[in-house]
Amino acid sequence: MAVSSPILRVCALYPDLMNIYADRGNLLMLERRCAWRGIGFRLTSSSLGDPLDGSAHDLYYIGGGQDRDQRLCAGDLHEHKRTALHEAAARGAVLLGVCGGYQLLGHSYALDDDEMPGVGLLDIRTVRERGPRLIGNVAIEVTLEDLDAGGEDSTDRAAPKPRVLAGFENHGGRTYLQAGAEPLGRVLKGHGNDGRSGYEGTRAGNVIGTYLHGPLLPKNAWFADWLIATALGVEIGELASLDDELEHRAHESARRAAGLAAA
Repeated sequence: MAVSSPILRVCALYPDLMNIYADRGNLLMLERRCAWRGIGFRLTSSSLGDPLDGSAHDLYYIGGGQDRDQRLCAGDLHEHKRTALHEAAARGAVLLGVCGGYQLLGHSYALDDDEMPGVGLLDIRTVRERGPRLIGNVAIEVTLEDLDAGGEDSTDRAAPKPRVLAGFENHGGRTYLQAGAEPLGRVLKGHGNDGRSGYEGTRAGNVIGTYLHGPLLPKNAWFADWLIATALGVEIGELASLDDELEHRAHESARRAAGLAAA
Protein backbone atom coordinates (compact mmCIF):
# COMPACT_ATOMS: atom_id res chain seq x y z
CA MET A 1 0.00 0.00 0.00
CA ALA A 2 1.38 3.42 -0.93
CA VAL A 3 2.46 5.67 1.93
CA SER A 4 0.99 9.15 1.68
CA SER A 5 3.30 12.15 1.82
CA PRO A 6 3.25 14.29 4.96
CA ILE A 7 1.38 17.58 4.91
CA LEU A 8 2.45 20.65 6.85
CA ARG A 9 -0.69 22.39 8.08
CA VAL A 10 -0.08 26.09 8.69
CA CYS A 11 -2.44 28.70 10.09
CA ALA A 12 -1.61 32.37 9.53
CA LEU A 13 -3.20 34.59 12.15
CA TYR A 14 -4.45 37.98 10.90
CA PRO A 15 -2.59 37.92 7.56
CA ASP A 16 -4.69 40.92 6.48
CA LEU A 17 -3.56 43.03 9.45
CA MET A 18 -0.28 41.67 10.84
CA ASN A 19 1.84 41.58 7.72
CA ILE A 20 3.88 44.79 7.46
CA TYR A 21 7.34 43.23 7.70
CA ALA A 22 7.32 41.01 4.60
CA ASP A 23 5.59 38.34 6.65
CA ARG A 24 4.16 36.68 3.54
CA GLY A 25 7.78 35.92 2.61
CA ASN A 26 8.06 33.68 5.65
CA LEU A 27 4.98 31.72 4.65
CA LEU A 28 6.18 31.44 1.06
CA MET A 29 9.56 30.15 2.26
CA LEU A 30 7.87 27.38 4.23
CA GLU A 31 5.66 26.47 1.28
CA ARG A 32 8.53 26.36 -1.23
CA ARG A 33 10.84 24.27 0.96
CA CYS A 34 8.03 21.80 1.54
CA ALA A 35 7.18 21.64 -2.18
CA TRP A 36 10.79 21.01 -3.18
CA ARG A 37 10.80 18.01 -0.86
CA GLY A 38 7.44 16.61 -1.89
CA ILE A 39 5.87 17.61 1.42
CA GLY A 40 2.30 18.83 1.18
CA PHE A 41 1.49 22.33 2.39
CA ARG A 42 -1.93 23.47 3.55
CA LEU A 43 -2.31 27.15 4.46
CA THR A 44 -5.37 28.54 6.18
CA SER A 45 -5.99 31.82 7.96
CA SER A 46 -7.86 33.09 10.98
CA SER A 47 -8.60 36.80 11.36
CA LEU A 48 -10.80 39.02 13.51
CA GLY A 49 -13.82 37.15 14.79
CA ASP A 50 -12.84 33.89 13.11
CA PRO A 51 -12.77 30.69 15.15
CA LEU A 52 -9.44 28.94 15.74
CA ASP A 53 -8.98 25.21 16.15
CA GLY A 54 -6.09 24.33 18.46
CA SER A 55 -5.88 20.80 17.06
CA ALA A 56 -6.09 21.48 13.32
CA HIS A 57 -2.64 22.86 12.50
CA ASP A 58 1.01 21.97 12.94
CA LEU A 59 2.34 25.54 12.84
CA TYR A 60 0.66 28.80 13.82
CA TYR A 61 2.16 32.07 12.62
CA ILE A 62 1.54 35.71 13.51
CA GLY A 63 3.50 38.62 12.08
CA GLY A 64 3.82 42.32 12.87
CA GLY A 65 1.42 45.20 12.46
CA GLN A 66 0.77 48.87 13.08
CA ASP A 67 -0.29 49.93 16.59
CA ARG A 68 -3.96 50.28 15.62
CA ASP A 69 -4.11 46.87 14.00
CA GLN A 70 -2.15 45.31 16.82
CA ARG A 71 -4.70 46.61 19.33
CA LEU A 72 -7.52 45.04 17.32
CA CYS A 73 -5.72 41.72 17.14
CA ALA A 74 -4.79 41.77 20.82
CA GLY A 75 -8.41 41.94 21.89
CA ASP A 76 -9.46 39.27 19.42
CA LEU A 77 -6.60 36.96 20.40
CA HIS A 78 -7.46 37.25 24.08
CA GLU A 79 -11.20 36.82 23.62
CA HIS A 80 -11.47 34.32 20.79
CA LYS A 81 -8.19 32.48 20.26
CA ARG A 82 -6.29 32.27 23.54
CA THR A 83 -7.68 28.89 24.59
CA ALA A 84 -7.03 27.33 21.18
CA LEU A 85 -3.43 28.59 21.13
CA HIS A 86 -2.79 27.16 24.57
CA GLU A 87 -4.24 23.85 23.40
CA ALA A 88 -1.95 23.91 20.36
CA ALA A 89 1.13 24.68 22.45
CA ALA A 90 0.27 21.96 24.95
CA ARG A 91 0.23 19.29 22.24
CA GLY A 92 3.58 20.46 20.82
CA ALA A 93 2.49 22.47 17.79
CA VAL A 94 4.91 25.19 16.67
CA LEU A 95 3.89 28.80 17.28
CA LEU A 96 6.01 31.56 15.75
CA GLY A 97 5.43 35.23 16.50
CA VAL A 98 7.46 37.96 14.78
CA CYS A 99 7.73 41.52 16.10
CA GLY A 100 4.17 42.56 17.03
CA GLY A 101 3.13 38.93 16.98
CA TYR A 102 5.96 38.16 19.40
CA GLN A 103 4.72 40.84 21.81
CA LEU A 104 1.19 39.44 21.75
CA LEU A 105 2.40 35.96 22.70
CA GLY A 106 3.46 37.39 26.07
CA HIS A 107 1.39 38.60 29.01
CA SER A 108 0.87 42.20 27.94
CA TYR A 109 2.11 45.18 25.94
CA ALA A 110 1.86 48.54 27.70
CA LEU A 111 1.54 51.18 24.99
CA ASP A 112 1.11 54.79 26.18
CA ASP A 113 -1.87 54.73 28.56
CA ASP A 114 -3.21 51.50 27.12
CA GLU A 115 -2.24 47.95 28.01
CA MET A 116 -2.92 45.33 25.39
CA PRO A 117 -3.55 41.83 26.74
CA GLY A 118 -1.39 38.99 25.48
CA VAL A 119 -2.16 35.30 25.38
CA GLY A 120 0.45 34.40 28.02
CA LEU A 121 2.28 31.67 26.14
CA LEU A 122 5.63 33.43 26.62
CA ASP A 123 6.61 34.70 30.06
CA ILE A 124 7.38 38.23 28.89
CA ARG A 125 6.02 41.73 29.25
CA THR A 126 6.55 44.52 26.75
CA VAL A 127 6.52 48.25 27.48
CA ARG A 128 6.72 51.21 25.11
CA GLU A 129 9.27 53.37 26.89
CA ARG A 130 10.73 56.76 26.16
CA GLY A 131 13.74 56.60 23.94
CA PRO A 132 14.59 55.83 20.34
CA ARG A 133 13.20 52.89 18.43
CA LEU A 134 15.52 49.93 18.29
CA ILE A 135 16.30 49.75 14.59
CA GLY A 136 18.96 48.06 12.51
CA ASN A 137 20.46 44.86 11.25
CA VAL A 138 20.79 42.23 13.93
CA ALA A 139 22.40 38.83 14.41
CA ILE A 140 21.89 36.45 17.30
CA GLU A 141 23.36 33.14 18.35
CA VAL A 142 20.82 30.40 19.05
CA THR A 143 21.06 26.79 20.11
CA LEU A 144 18.26 24.47 19.01
CA GLU A 145 18.13 20.72 19.44
CA ASP A 146 17.81 18.22 16.58
CA LEU A 147 19.75 20.28 14.06
CA ASP A 148 21.78 17.21 13.15
CA ALA A 149 20.68 13.74 12.16
CA GLY A 150 20.45 10.97 14.70
CA GLY A 151 17.70 9.42 16.78
CA GLU A 152 16.83 10.18 20.37
CA ASP A 153 18.40 6.91 21.47
CA SER A 154 21.69 7.58 19.71
CA THR A 155 24.54 7.35 22.23
CA ASP A 156 26.88 9.44 20.10
CA ARG A 157 24.53 12.37 19.64
CA ALA A 158 26.60 15.54 19.86
CA ALA A 159 25.49 18.53 21.89
CA PRO A 160 23.55 21.06 19.80
CA LYS A 161 25.81 23.60 18.11
CA PRO A 162 25.09 27.33 18.18
CA ARG A 163 23.82 28.80 14.92
CA VAL A 164 23.29 32.37 13.76
CA LEU A 165 19.96 33.99 12.93
CA ALA A 166 20.33 37.25 11.02
CA GLY A 167 17.70 39.82 10.16
CA PHE A 168 16.40 43.31 10.82
CA GLU A 169 14.72 44.80 13.87
CA ASN A 170 12.48 47.86 14.19
CA HIS A 171 10.54 48.13 17.43
CA GLY A 172 9.63 50.78 19.96
CA GLY A 173 8.65 48.30 22.65
CA ARG A 174 11.12 46.92 25.15
CA THR A 175 10.46 43.28 25.97
CA TYR A 176 11.45 41.96 29.38
CA LEU A 177 11.78 38.27 30.18
CA GLN A 178 10.32 37.28 33.51
CA ALA A 179 12.29 35.16 35.97
CA GLY A 180 13.07 31.75 34.46
CA ALA A 181 12.03 32.64 30.91
CA GLU A 182 14.38 31.40 28.18
CA PRO A 183 15.64 33.80 25.51
CA LEU A 184 15.72 32.61 21.93
CA GLY A 185 19.31 33.73 21.55
CA ARG A 186 22.24 35.91 22.55
CA VAL A 187 22.73 39.17 20.70
CA LEU A 188 25.90 39.28 18.60
CA LYS A 189 25.06 42.51 16.77
CA GLY A 190 22.09 44.80 17.23
CA HIS A 191 19.74 45.66 20.09
CA GLY A 192 17.60 42.63 20.89
CA ASN A 193 14.67 42.58 23.30
CA ASP A 194 15.42 45.77 25.19
CA GLY A 195 18.77 47.12 24.03
CA ARG A 196 20.44 46.24 27.34
CA SER A 197 20.05 42.62 28.38
CA GLY A 198 21.98 41.08 25.48
CA TYR A 199 19.10 38.71 24.74
CA GLU A 200 16.78 38.47 21.75
CA GLY A 201 13.48 36.70 21.47
CA THR A 202 11.94 34.19 23.81
CA ARG A 203 11.28 30.49 23.61
CA ALA A 204 9.00 28.20 25.62
CA GLY A 205 9.02 24.71 24.13
CA ASN A 206 7.86 25.06 20.54
CA VAL A 207 6.52 28.58 21.11
CA ILE A 208 9.00 31.10 19.70
CA GLY A 209 8.94 34.87 19.53
CA THR A 210 11.49 37.16 17.89
CA TYR A 211 11.94 40.70 16.62
CA LEU A 212 13.91 39.52 13.57
CA HIS A 213 12.20 40.19 10.28
CA GLY A 214 12.98 41.44 6.83
CA PRO A 215 11.68 38.65 6.39
CA LEU A 216 13.22 36.14 8.79
CA LEU A 217 13.04 32.78 7.03
CA PRO A 218 14.41 33.58 3.54
CA LYS A 219 17.51 34.90 5.32
CA ASN A 220 17.78 31.81 7.52
CA ALA A 221 16.82 28.69 5.56
CA TRP A 222 18.19 26.40 8.25
CA PHE A 223 15.67 27.85 10.71
CA ALA A 224 12.83 27.37 8.24
CA ASP A 225 13.83 23.70 8.02
CA TRP A 226 13.95 23.42 11.81
CA LEU A 227 10.42 24.80 12.02
CA ILE A 228 9.18 22.38 9.34
CA ALA A 229 10.79 19.35 10.94
CA THR A 230 9.64 20.26 14.45
CA ALA A 231 6.08 20.95 13.30
CA LEU A 232 5.97 17.58 11.47
CA GLY A 233 7.46 15.76 14.45
CA VAL A 234 10.56 14.52 12.62
CA GLU A 235 14.26 15.22 13.00
CA ILE A 236 15.77 17.76 10.69
CA GLY A 237 18.13 15.13 9.33
CA GLU A 238 15.12 13.27 7.93
CA LEU A 239 14.30 16.14 5.56
CA ALA A 240 15.62 15.69 2.03
CA SER A 241 18.67 17.80 1.24
CA LEU A 242 18.23 20.79 -1.07
CA ASP A 243 20.57 22.81 -3.23
CA ASP A 244 20.79 25.85 -0.97
CA GLU A 245 23.45 27.91 -2.72
CA LEU A 246 21.15 30.93 -3.06
CA GLU A 247 19.87 30.51 0.48
CA HIS A 248 23.43 30.42 1.82
CA ARG A 249 24.19 33.62 -0.08
CA ALA A 250 21.13 35.30 1.40
CA HIS A 251 22.20 34.26 4.89
CA GLU A 252 25.77 35.45 4.40
CA SER A 253 24.49 38.77 3.08
CA ALA A 254 22.31 39.21 6.19
CA ARG A 255 25.27 38.34 8.42
CA ARG A 256 27.49 40.89 6.69
CA ALA A 257 24.79 43.56 6.92
CA ALA A 258 24.77 43.00 10.68
CA GLY A 259 28.56 43.26 10.86
CA LEU A 260 29.44 39.58 11.17
CA ALA A 261 32.10 37.81 9.17
CA ALA A 262 31.11 34.96 6.86
CA ALA A 263 30.51 31.62 8.55
